[in-house]
Amino acid sequence: MKYIDEYRDRQLAHEYASAIAAITTRPWTLMEICGGQTHSIVKHGIDRLIPSEITLIHGPGCPVCVTPIYLIDQVIAIASQPNVTLCSFGDMLRVPGSSSDLLSAKASGADVRMVYSPLDAVKLAQQLTQQNSDRQVVFFAVGFETTAPITALAIAQAHQLGLDNFSILCAHVLVPPAMEAILSNPDHTMQGFLAAGHVCTVMGYGEYEAIAQRYQVPIVVTGFEPIDILQGIYLCIKQLEAGKAEVENQYARSVKKEGNQQAIAMMQEVFEATNRQWRGLAEIPESGLKLKDKYAAFDAQKRFNYEDHAPEICESPLCISGLILQGTSKPHQCPSFGKACTPDHPLGAPMVSSEGACAAYYQHAVI
Repeated sequence: MKYIDEYRDRQLAHEYASAIAAITTRPWTLMEICGGQTHSIVKHGIDRLIPSEITLIHGPGCPVCVTPIYLIDQVIAIASQPNVTLCSFGDMLRVPGSSSDLLSAKASGADVRMVYSPLDAVKLAQQLTQQNSDRQVVFFAVGFETTAPITALAIAQAHQLGLDNFSILCAHVLVPPAMEAILSNPDHTMQGFLAAGHVCTVMGYGEYEAIAQRYQVPIVVTGFEPIDILQGIYLCIKQLEAGKAEVENQYARSVKKEGNQQAIAMMQEVFEATNRQWRGLAEIPESGLKLKDKYAAFDAQKRFNYEDHAPEICESPLCISGLILQGTSKPHQCPSFGKACTPDHPLGAPMVSSEGACAAYYQHAVI
């Protein structure tokens, strides 16, 4: 199929692997930011195709996975209240909180609905208003900068419509502060990054230039198909071998340096940065989004009297997902992997999310 097969060409993949091997003179460690890239790497065997001197580690590139447990507990509690309809992307329904998940809440009688867009939740709230219903609609807003603009649009639309029965529990997080948190750790082993192409489609990559210079690491904006990733690895290794630390754009067919200005403007209208707890990574300053005062009426935490920045609850002692999200361990190194922890009975978020590293290894890895 045009535009797909050309990025999965077997011969071209082997040519890129040979080109990578030809320029590699010493061991290097790269981190891919996005869980979608992780799945592509493991599914297509890219980690086995490239030279053994190159280690790929999986970063906290799944917003579902890094959503803190206390927010999941809050959204379950809100969904369990009478006269509440909780709307969420499907990925979040089985992510475990401290003792339950949204799917279990739904089985116990909560009105939990999977939607494809927050605009679906706004439409539902509008319909309920027209029916003179007192039911509240809450959208669980999860995602990187990729999905934040559509959440912002939903808030702006609800504000314009004057809806007082719509709110969001905001769990949006930002990629650059997480990259800096990883690089600030004196024990980190990363020497280069494959940045998330979909995030950069929205935000551009200008803000990565300061990170590359400050920490002297090359950052290559990379797509998600096998050829994209192999080309991204080649560009990153080429920089490392030459002693460079610059931002390059492999994903030029989708990403421009300035990003999508309309989407950025929408985000800036509705949101502002805030400190955010990341599951497995502790609190990262200015790494989350919260509603500006103008739109505070749509904040579900305020509406239902919950505090933000609550103390994070520890994972199950059988789960090492925090180490996996930090890139210091691989999923198959967890004693519970594929045993006590499976997609049907996940102990941690990376096993259940469609972008989680543990799910990728469970489905595709040759171990």
